Amino acid sequence: MAGRELFVWYRVRRERAGEARGAVAAMQRALAAQWPTLQGRLLVRDEGPVATWMESYSLAAQEAAGAGVDARIESAIAAAARELAGLIEGERHVEAFEAIT
Repeated sequence: MAGRELFVWYRVRRERAGEARGAVAAMQRALAAQWPTLQGRLLVRDEGPVATWMESYSLAAQEAAGAGVDARIESAIAAAARELAGLIEGERHVEAFEAIT
């Protein structure tokens, strides 16, 4: 197994996109400072006035050979994401997958 990865999706209104992008970037930088092998990405599907955003989190190959993104890291991501509450529409939806390649 290559390790557990997280995918977190939520909705962002176009008028909040710039502020939300900056907040997500700052959050991912802070998480990477705490876990240097954590790799965070931000993906966007533009759907008009409200877009779907997805963050993905994985560990670098040398770390992912273990459990991957564990409960401790997932908890830290959730805690850091509280700062996004006023910038997103609705809830953040977290899904975990095991990488097999």
